[in-house]
Amino acid sequence: MKKALFLLMLAMPLAASAQISNDDVHKYDHLYRSQYRNEISIPGFDGYQTLKCDFHIHTVFSDGLVWPSIRVQEAWQEGLDAIAITDHLEYRPFKETVVSDNNKSYDIAKESGDGYGFIVIKGTEITRSKPLGHLNALFIKDADAMDVEDPLQAIDIALEQGGYIMWNHPGWPDDKSTFYPIHEELIKAGKIDAYEVYNYMESYPLTFDWYEQYGIAPVANTDIHGTVAGDYPCEDGEFRPMTLVFAKEKSETGIREALDARRTLAFFHGTLVGDKEYLTKLVSACLETRPLGEEKIQVTNVSDISYRMSDGKYLYLFPAGKTVIISKPATELTVLNCLYGHKKPLKYSFQ
Repeated sequence: MKKALFLLMLAMPLAASAQISNDDVHKYDHLYRSQYRNEISIPGFDGYQTLKCDFHIHTVFSDGLVWPSIRVQEAWQEGLDAIAITDHLEYRPFKETVVSDNNKSYDIAKESGDGYGFIVIKGTEITRSKPLGHLNALFIKDADAMDVEDPLQAIDIALEQGGYIMWNHPGWPDDKSTFYPIHEELIKAGKIDAYEVYNYMESYPLTFDWYEQYGIAPVANTDIHGTVAGDYPCEDGEFRPMTLVFAKEKSETGIREALDARRTLAFFHGTLVGDKEYLTKLVSACLETRPLGEEKIQVTNVSDISYRMSDGKYLYLFPAGKTVIISKPATELTVLNCLYGHKKPLKYSFQ
């Protein structure tokens, strides 16, 4: 029985890669990139999984240039665990060609996601000028119901559906990250849950303190309209903007629970932004240490995030997936690419 099972296991890869190869035609099906996924290794902590998420994505059903199922394929290939489809409610330049309601893009993406075992969250973007600006409503049930003249009414409708409200790109389009009275009112009323510190190719440093000041979760998203491969160099340690969500389970329910608890960090261009506690725990999970006598330590970075630290005199580099031997630092190190506020780098000790 064991021998038969072993022979069957040997045959399985051959069957999976079987392809036509004769004098009429050679098919190179194994070259299809859609079959391959680049895994992003970021460990969890305290029993939480680290899920890589992008909560701001557009398709041809608003002003994006990509079909919804391709959005899922892109994200799956690049190692993400979840995306939200957030097409604009009010701005649909292709609506005469792509005729549908405001829910169709999610329906298409969800069907595709199910085929990959990939999480797709239903959302939409309330699209107004500043001072209100743009806000994503996630975990909604019916985007059409939110297509109303008054944006504050749209927010209320989203919340009635169990929605989660995210303030998008606070420094766009005027390059000023202004915290307006309307946002303070909405936050005090429990009507804004998160905000983007990274959006597309931008960061908003003045906002890095807002998660602590106002009790809203920091996130990073692509706000992608074109192709991800065309916009981001997803190689050599560079990744698209993503929100790291520390979830109890890999599911839509798990993501929502973690977002409500503000267990997030924003990650882009090699830098992490968010709560000091989560930064410290993530760094500790990524960097495994072993003493080498009294004066040296061996540090193994088991993650795909590189870390840069300094004691004020020397620079310490811990590249992703590498092991480094260093002299034991006499003082706390400053983690240059981990920020818990505006100009507030994390302090870390190898104890």
